[in-house]
Amino acid sequence: MTIAFFDLDKTLLSVNSGSLWVRRELELGHISRLQALHASWWLARYHLGFVSMQDALVRAISFLEGTVEAHLRERTVAFYEERVRSRFRPGALRALEEHRVQGHRLVLLTSSTGHMAELVARDLGLDAVLCNRFEVDDAGLHTGRPLGEVCFGIGKRFYAQRYADEAGIPLSACVFYTDSYSDLPVMEVVGRPVAVHPDRRLRREALRRGWPVVSWGVSDSSGSTLVGDTSS
Repeated sequence: MTIAFFDLDKTLLSVNSGSLWVRRELELGHISRLQALHASWWLARYHLGFVSMQDALVRAISFLEGTVEAHLRERTVAFYEERVRSRFRPGALRALEEHRVQGHRLVLLTSSTGHMAELVARDLGLDAVLCNRFEVDDAGLHTGRPLGEVCFGIGKRFYAQRYADEAGIPLSACVFYTDSYSDLPVMEVVGRPVAVHPDRRLRREALRRGWPVVSWGVSDSSGSTLVGDTSS
């Protein structure tokens, strides 16, 4: 048995659900234009190298302090149904089925929230979810703190290693699919790292190291296939 780890945004999905979430929250008035600009500012600082994404994620989670966890869950369900569920890459669905037929464990390894990740796992029939979760107090309110390690970069490797250890499977026997250079810490320790629609830095690194680079296609908002999957 082995474990097939899958990133979510721009890997299983053809979109970045985080960006779509901020846009929808702004449209519905759940966040202000100033808050949306602030989120974009932090993301820009990350891309310019001024802050780490871990810091940006911790900062974003802190804004949840005092909000009702049940309300966020309800909004996430509506968001997923309206804007995310139809955006899985056709090649991703085929890859999942190929691993399932071989008896591999299918694990989502994502920086997305637990609310979103659990919905994805339900629809795709995944075996486990490793993601960012938020601390909630006894009154059902967010404390503004992450629950455990932040699942990004080295944090993703931490969760992947812990899951593999508990399963008794070495990471050298596992596969990981992702689009992002930020996932290099995981790609460097699994036996088969696969770059899916990689960003510029990951494509360069994958070609240098001889890692597979694949395209899984995209679907439109209704789920119809626009581009088929190819590999190189």
